Amino acid sequence: MRALIVEDEAKIAEDMALSLTAAGFAVNVCGDGDQAWFLGDTEDFDVVVLDLGLPRLDGLTVLRRWREHGRDMPVIVLTAREGWSARVEGINYGADDYLTKPFQMEELIARIRAVVRRTLGHSGPQLKSGAISLDTSQMRISIDGRVIPLTPLEYRLINYLLHHKGRIVPGGELRDHLYGSDDNREANAVEALILRVRRKLGSDTIETRRGLGYRIKE
Repeated sequence: MRALIVEDEAKIAEDMALSLTAAGFAVNVCGDGDQAWFLGDTEDFDVVVLDLGLPRLDGLTVLRRWREHGRDMPVIVLTAREGWSARVEGINYGADDYLTKPFQMEELIARIRAVVRRTLGHSGPQLKSGAISLDTSQMRISIDGRVIPLTPLEYRLINYLLHHKGRIVPGGELRDHLYGSDDNREANAVEALILRVRRKLGSDTIETRRGLGYRIKE
């Protein structure tokens, strides 16, 4: 999963980036509204955490422009404690959730996971495909109840494919959401990762559709 953090306070942005990375996200960070507007309009993110008090272009304007341009990624807005009117305005402009500063990182991660699940049509934290079960709240993958140890990158792969279960995910999209668009890894890096995961979860876990991409079946 790929997340964009839009926050002009460097320490807060750094803390969020570390927490989201540990939670299995590939993270991009920017600190002003102009850059946020450009990134959100030209690249694909699974979720955006958007502070409303930004330099150069305020967060509400960024959000409104995204929605007017048909950008429908889930957005969680960050507001000051006294900014209830901005929260209402943000929701009216298309925000999916909001969080009041200061906040606990655990709550932010829980809200991010929930809004991503809802956006992709999943009602709870348990995602399943056959004998494979993913608990997104615990970042734990099991087969018939037996927990399978995975590296963070292997977990990120299964997490993304299970959220998009049944859909053929192109290799380029998978690469961007695993490593971020700034990473110049070759396509064979994704193939090598999939081979490692198949060894752990079973050879038929991930289906390869030549020339199209990869999927986990319904």
